[in-house]
Amino acid sequence: MLGDYPIKGRRASEIAADVEGAVAEGRLAPGAALPPLRELAVELGVNPNTVAAAYRLLRDRGVIETAGRKGSRVRPRPVTTPRDEVGIAVPPGARDLSAGNPDPALLPALGPALAAAAAGPPVLYGHPPADPGLVELARASFAAAGAPAGAIAVCSGSLDTIERALLARLRPGDLVAVEDPGWGSLLDLVPALGLKPVPVRTDDEGPLPVEVANALALGARCLIVTSRAQNPTGAALSPARAAALREVIAGRPGILLIEDDHGHGMVDLPFQSLAAGPDGVPITEHRLLVRSAAKAYGPDLRLSVAIGDEDTVGRVLGRQRLGAGWVSHLLQRAVVELWRSDAAPVARVAAAYGERRDALLRALAARGVAAHGRSGLNVWIPVRDETVAVAGLVQRGWVAAPGARFRLHSEPAIRLCVATLEPGEAERLAADVAEVLAAGRGGARGV
Repeated sequence: MLGDYPIKGRRASEIAADVEGAVAEGRLAPGAALPPLRELAVELGVNPNTVAAAYRLLRDRGVIETAGRKGSRVRPRPVTTPRDEVGIAVPPGARDLSAGNPDPALLPALGPALAAAAAGPPVLYGHPPADPGLVELARASFAAAGAPAGAIAVCSGSLDTIERALLARLRPGDLVAVEDPGWGSLLDLVPALGLKPVPVRTDDEGPLPVEVANALALGARCLIVTSRAQNPTGAALSPARAAALREVIAGRPGILLIEDDHGHGMVDLPFQSLAAGPDGVPITEHRLLVRSAAKAYGPDLRLSVAIGDEDTVGRVLGRQRLGAGWVSHLLQRAVVELWRSDAAPVARVAAAYGERRDALLRALAARGVAAHGRSGLNVWIPVRDETVAVAGLVQRGWVAAPGARFRLHSEPAIRLCVATLEPGEAERLAADVAEVLAAGRGGARGV
C-alpha cells in the first residue's frame, strides 16, 4: 500500500508530521493509499483514536483526502507542492509567457515614492495599523466603485487578506465556492486551510449563476469571485451577470462573500459590485472586497486594501495583530504617494495591455483558434492535450503555462501572459499556436 515506507510516530502530531514530511520529500507519492486506521494502529502499537486524529490533522492540512470506504490517500496535488512550483524549463532564447507578471515598463518608479515615505515620522509600537492617507484614498475609491461602506483593512497582498478572512469566518471542513478555472494559489490555499473547494464554472462574464446557486445549495459557506482580469481566463463581470449573481447571493445572506478586484489600477472595465445593488444596500451579512497593489505598482509591494463588514474586518485585524502586527507603513506611505501622483494612470496601462491582448485574440481568431481574454494580462486557450500543446510551443520558442495549474474539473487549456508581448509577435505566436493545435493531439476544443 505504501511500498517500503514505514510510517512512524506514537502521538497523532508525530504520525501526521511523519506522513507530511514523506509527502514533501517525495517518499510518498500523490495518490498513495494510507493504511486503514486499525491496521496502522496495530503496527504502531497505539490506540486507533490516535491514528484517526493524525489522519484528521492531515486532512485539515490538505495533505490527504478520505473517500469513505475507499480509505485515505495522499491528495493528487498535496499543498506541500504548490501549483506554481510545477514549472516549465525556459530554453535559451525562448519567450516566457507563463509567469503572469506585469510589464516592468508599465510599472512606476518606486524610488521617489519610497523616499517620500521614508521622510515621514517613524512608526512605533501602538501606532494605528493603517495609514490615514491610505484609508482615505481607499474609502473614496471603494465608494466611487459602488461598494458598500464598511471597515478598512490593510494586509500583505490579496492572498494574505483572503486567507485571514477564511480563517476568521470558516472552520475546517467548510465548503468554499471557487472559480474553475481560477487562481492557482487560491486553489491551493483552500485545502491547505482544511476547507473543501466547490468548483464553479465560469465564462467571459464571470461565474455562471446556476453554478453558484448549486454550490450554495450544497452548503458552501463562502463564495470567492474575481471581479475583473480573472486569472487565468481574463473574465470580467458584466452588469447583467453581476445582477444575476446578486439575486442568487441574496438568497443566502449568511455566506461570506469575497470579491477579489486585483485588476484595479490596470483594467478599464468598470467594477461590478456583488455585495450591494444600485441602492448601495448590502445583500450579505459578511463580505470583503480586496484590492492589491501588485499589478498596478509591482508584485514586491506586498500590500492590499480591503473593505468589509465590521465583524469580518475586525476579526481579520485582530488575528493580524497577534501575528505580523501590521503592514509596514513605509509600504503604505509609498502606495499613497503612487496613488496620489497617479504614477500608473489606469487608462494608459489598461490600453497597453488591451492592445497586446486583443492583437493576439484577433490573430488567433483569424486562424480559427478559440480563445478567451476579456480583460487583464492573460489569454486562455482550450486544448485537447495540455502536455502536447505546451511541448509543441516550447519547440517553437514559446513557453506557455499548462492549464492544470488553474483547474479543478474544467477542461484542459493553456495560459499565455501577454503583458510583455511585443508588437509583431502576436501574428507569429498565433501561427505557432494554430500549427501546434492543428497537429491533432493538441487540437483546440470547441467552445
